[in-house]
Amino acid sequence: MNQDLPDVASNETSAIRAPLEWVGMSRIDIPVQLDEPGCPGTIHAVADLQVNLPALTVKGIHMSRLYRMLDELTRVEGLAPGDLRELLQQMVASHKDCYTDGARVALDFSLLARRPALRTPELAGWKSYPVRLEATLDHTWFALKASVQVEYSSTCPCSAALARQLVADGFREHFPDRSGLTSEEVAAWLQQNATLATPHSQRSEATVSVEISDSSKSFGLMALIDQIEAVLATPVQTAVKRADEQAFAWLNGQNLMYVEDAARRIQSALSGRYDNLRTHVRHLESLHSHDAVASASGDFQGVI
Repeated sequence: MNQDLPDVASNETSAIRAPLEWVGMSRIDIPVQLDEPGCPGTIHAVADLQVNLPALTVKGIHMSRLYRMLDELTRVEGLAPGDLRELLQQMVASHKDCYTDGARVALDFSLLARRPALRTPELAGWKSYPVRLEATLDHTWFALKASVQVEYSSTCPCSAALARQLVADGFREHFPDRSGLTSEEVAAWLQQNATLATPHSQRSEATVSVEISDSSKSFGLMALIDQIEAVLATPVQTAVKRADEQAFAWLNGQNLMYVEDAARRIQSALSGRYDNLRTHVRHLESLHSHDAVASASGDFQGVI
């Protein structure tokens, strides 16, 4: 085998003398192991991996070096924030000949967690939560952001009020100027006519991003997801029987939400618990073909 293989990236210079902000690879399939409660097994992640190229004449970076460093990350048991910082430091050190002083990595994957039914004992199913981890190293400054997505159900408050009005009108029409109604008569009418009109509801998405310290022992992804589901109160279910569907209908009725309500709920509940908290919600409307969206950032603590 010829040992003198050409190395164009090292032996030639760039004809255009200009720095590049980021150079590297994207969509690399890797297995990672995370220590997240209720999420067993190895996770399939897709990685983006890049360094900066400030040298004006260097033609290309050493992509094979970056790939091998990323591959070493797959052997880490219980991946932690500090492991991502160490990876970025290694990436920068491996490109000193390119005068590199910055690196970044992003991991996209889904956490698969088992969720119990609302009412039926021993009934449960699996639910997927999309996650993105983004870590950046700029000289000695390190930043790590985690984003999680949670699906939930939202019932429109205005639609609910309009439906209630139609039901009330139907009741008055059926019992005009009648006194002495028994509770049994009212209950019988409601049993047949309470759905004379129904409010519209839809599957909705909340994407929440937070900053994580590299000194943290874990990413705390499931803890964040649990808090979001708790404050929204209507997370999308997995396995259901009639009792669970009824419980879900009750939860929706007790938690009528505009997109604005959902964003405020999340941001208010999580303010003070996380740094650089950002919330974005999207209601995939069933009334019309376009979606309703809302975003929030900053500290909501003390806001009335």
